[in-house]
Amino acid sequence: MKKKKKKSSGKEINAKKSGTKKAGSRKTGSKRISTRSVVCMTVLFLLICFLGGVYYYIDLNYTIQNVYVEGNAHYTDQEIIEKVMTGKLGHNSLYLNFKYRNQKIEDIPFVSALEVNIVTPDTVRITVYEKSLAGYVSYLGRYMYFDKDGTVVESSTIKTDGVPEVVGLSFDHVVMYEMLPIENANVFTRVLDITQSLNKYDLKADRIYFDQSYHVTLFFGNVRVQIGDGSSIDEKFSRLQVILPNLEGSSGVLKMDTYSEDTKTFTFQADKPKG
Repeated sequence: MKKKKKKSSGKEINAKKSGTKKAGSRKTGSKRISTRSVVCMTVLFLLICFLGGVYYYIDLNYTIQNVYVEGNAHYTDQEIIEKVMTGKLGHNSLYLNFKYRNQKIEDIPFVSALEVNIVTPDTVRITVYEKSLAGYVSYLGRYMYFDKDGTVVESSTIKTDGVPEVVGLSFDHVVMYEMLPIENANVFTRVLDITQSLNKYDLKADRIYFDQSYHVTLFFGNVRVQIGDGSSIDEKFSRLQVILPNLEGSSGVLKMDTYSEDTKTFTFQADKPKG
């Protein structure tokens, strides 16, 4: 008897074809993934090389060699440089320029703001903006510096050159960033006027003393200058600039409190010798 050939079903043929297509698809997908990985790795490598080149260029050309400092009175140039150029990138001009752009300074006493401007890639100019100080009072062993409004803006154990001590004021406490608690707040305006006049005429007073009537006496070493109630302040300081050098080494009281448009004379009363 002849054996009948079994006919393959259409489903089996389709399944074989489908299996062949799936195998081909997997191979194609693997190739695509492999190609994509190579492209990504190449791009990443090139990016790393580019960033490395940029870093090398910046590090080579923007390393600070020269520094200029301006606007500083409380600190020396070297002290400002040491406070500004800190950290791993502290000698990179681009980094410092970005770091101190529109940044409020809170960790450097007496300084409100700093600017680092690039003059050339290896040269920067540091501009210091110090807090505006009208004077200071001594309190519990510290110097409490206040501004033109009488607000205490700094506490330190260091005296700042050019800022006079104010004595004769009565207060029982001092709080940072608050006004000194004294009865006559107009005193602060007078202190600022005196401080500005001292700076204008290049005079350095050791102390500004207010008596109970708020009349002022300035101390220049052993010479006490009675300014009075603050009238004709500019004229008095203009004359004082000329008179004071002639009193160097003297001890006594220069009476300028009687100065007026009609009376333009001053008297100096020397202290009596001790003993």
